Amino acid sequence: MTAIGIIGSAGRMGQALAAAIPDLGATLVGGIDAGGDPAVLTREADVLIDFSVPGALEATLAAARASGTPILIGTTGLGLAHHALIDAAAAEIAVLQTGNVSLGVTLLARLVREAAARLGPDWDIEIAEMHHRHKVDAPSGTALLLGEAAAEGRGITLAEAKVTDRAGLTGARSEGTIGFASLRGGSVAGDHLVVFAGEGERIEIGHRAENRAIFARGAITAALWLAGQPAGRYGMAEVLGL
Repeated sequence: MTAIGIIGSAGRMGQALAAAIPDLGATLVGGIDAGGDPAVLTREADVLIDFSVPGALEATLAAARASGTPILIGTTGLGLAHHALIDAAAAEIAVLQTGNVSLGVTLLARLVREAAARLGPDWDIEIAEMHHRHKVDAPSGTALLLGEAAAEGRGITLAEAKVTDRAGLTGARSEGTIGFASLRGGSVAGDHLVVFAGEGERIEIGHRAENRAIFARGAITAALWLAGQPAGRYGMAEVLGL
């Protein structure tokens, strides 16, 4: 059986992963948290799953590269410097980085990209998301993933179209922008809604996560797939063959 090591094992996702790994035919060889040494895990793990914090990524990738261990990165809140580290690591090992490991969200992103590609810029795109009160980043990694899909469908970059702050007198909506709204409260595992608003009609495509178990199953499914891949940077679309 494939041996899996967890980075961020004490967190909500880490605990969900540990509970789900045996049910999916894999073995948990251990986990670490803040202050732990990722090199210890790489000695026994066939693949790593990282749901920790952005600040830990550099050390984790260095350990994975040194041992040649594939790694799935589900940590959100990553910046340009983190993505540069991931690109460098992907030249030597298999790396799957994603803002959401749900198989349903992966398909949702494909539908969003297809809709954006077929609808003109006169269709406004808005992305709304809600998560539990403890989430520390906004917009969510999933919302940004969906925004990237919409931007890709329109042949633009999300950086040039993203709008996240509409407080005050903001004026009329600019054509071609992609708006984000973030809600926080309670114990919501993750709700996402993408709205395509045209004149007199509206298309809404969404996904609701009822518990973290779906993310754990998706991450483990992806990790098992990743364990057999050559060096390169992958996403969840490849796992589903999209």
